[in-house]
Amino acid sequence: AAVIFNGIDQIYPFSLSPALLNENLQYGTLSRTSLQATWSNGQAVKEYQDFLASGKQEIDKENDGASVIVKSADPASRATPMVDALVSLGNGDDIVLTPTSPMPQMIGNRESFPIYVALPPNELEDFIKNLPDDWRPKREDLVFLSGGSICGVIEPTLKKFGYARDSMTQVLVGGFTTPGPIGKPRDLSCNIGLDSNGEDKIAGECAACGKWSGAIQERLESNGIRCKTGFYREWRRMMWERASLDAVFNLIGAVRDEPTTPKDVAMYYEPEASDMLWQVTGALRGMLAVTLLYGFEERLFCFAEQRLGEQQCVIDEETFPYVFCPPFDQSKLIVEYLNYAKDEKGMIPNAYIPPCSSKPSLMRQGNLRADGVI
Repeated sequence: AAVIFNGIDQIYPFSLSPALLNENLQYGTLSRTSLQATWSNGQAVKEYQDFLASGKQEIDKENDGASVIVKSADPASRATPMVDALVSLGNGDDIVLTPTSPMPQMIGNRESFPIYVALPPNELEDFIKNLPDDWRPKREDLVFLSGGSICGVIEPTLKKFGYARDSMTQVLVGGFTTPGPIGKPRDLSCNIGLDSNGEDKIAGECAACGKWSGAIQERLESNGIRCKTGFYREWRRMMWERASLDAVFNLIGAVRDEPTTPKDVAMYYEPEASDMLWQVTGALRGMLAVTLLYGFEERLFCFAEQRLGEQQCVIDEETFPYVFCPPFDQSKLIVEYLNYAKDEKGMIPNAYIPPCSSKPSLMRQGNLRADGVI
């Protein structure tokens, strides 16, 4: 149950009985008008019970080596830069396949090896649903990519097939560049100061979880790209943090009359972005039982200012379902801005957006700072 006690939101992991609730209301312990509903997420409870039952305190890590990289059969796929990046991060012995290619049973002397699924998110469901018979024994070796403009949020798709769990490997890939076939990816993470223990605070780093997290960390860090590993529960919080940046900063910047970058949003539209982010955190807690890691707001703003000064804010209809997916549609401000983008700016004409009677305030238009600098 969720109640307000002495003006403070309190979340209890149990339901108050009607008798106890009435008693508290009678004596003024609880406010009748403050009683609120909260989530009951059975999957989150089951994952935590499985984690405790495993007895593990740290991740088992596999070594990097020759891998399979799955690319789209469409030569014009928007995920092609990610394929090129993964190939350039390897040692030249990776195999690139399309979803209908035969799956090798061994690479070198290894029967088990990472299979990077570098498909655009709109092709992922068909890929999993139509997995060829010779691929099925290697389902535990699949590596799914999330984050950024290429991969977006794929958790809803993975959940449909039971792939969003501790043993499956997932990578948050927004922490490096994808320069194409002639360039080498570089690290985008940044140091934003020291924490209370005197340790570096890092924003925008890659992260991996699951069976092949160690191999991914080895591959990235051997190329100078920071990568954090951990259990799925921790990785999931980092993934939704990046998803919040991709949705909020792009939306606020894309509706401007002039080209705007996420850096501009962090510098000139901090109140709007902050309000949206806090609405998003409430929706994440309420719908998915996900709480973002402490300091998320500082990390997102610093990362946008330091690393996203050349990337234009856009809302793309093709990736819209994988950027503005639930629970982002529970944010009133996000819905207001999406309706404004569709009705006033002519963006995303075919996307479904929950109706909204209000619009963003006119005072939020323009890139004029309080000190008069544009």
